Amino acid sequence: YAALYTITGDRIYLDYLDTEYKACVDSLYDKEEHLFYRDNKRIPLREKNGSKQFWGRGNGWVFAGIPLLLQTLPKDHPTYDYYLNIYKEMASAIVQCQDKNGSWHASMLDPDSYPSPENSASGFFVYGLGWGVNQGILKDRKYKKAARKGWKALKSYVHEDGMLGYVQPVSAAPEQVTQNMTEVYGVGAFLMAGIEMLKMK
Repeated sequence: YAALYTITGDRIYLDYLDTEYKACVDSLYDKEEHLFYRDNKRIPLREKNGSKQFWGRGNGWVFAGIPLLLQTLPKDHPTYDYYLNIYKEMASAIVQCQDKNGSWHASMLDPDSYPSPENSASGFFVYGLGWGVNQGILKDRKYKKAARKGWKALKSYVHEDGMLGYVQPVSAAPEQVTQNMTEVYGVGAFLMAGIEMLKMK
């Protein structure tokens, strides 16, 4: 809708964008954890360790989507800072969920129950963090460190034939992932991350 506004100049698209986005935030964004539930049915669910269920790739979609929105939305738009603030809150939460090897998992707060890396989420997070660092929005050194560490981990899961492994198939919740699982959206996230890492260098 921000793109439609850019094309048409009709602010009705921005108004609709704000209304629909806020409806999702109000119903699915956890203000304590600064992460999104996949849908309303997930809100009461708990993982084996007792944590709330936040799906890695679901949050990856949101975190990678906000930079695309901020690049299109006029900076003087009244809700620009609204989206920017969500992005910053999520960035802080996402860095805390990164494991010691640089990856993220299918479940954001229960990596022990889903021990394999999940590289569609990891790709989206590296992209989102790298973009914020490159734009001067994420200034703390921890963000650049997390992006570089994540990128190093992502590269290590590319097979000799070029296939990116550990990508969770189409789903709606955290699931176990293996090294021979791959999907096009995982590769897309990997390429988006790579572009930002090239800019960072």
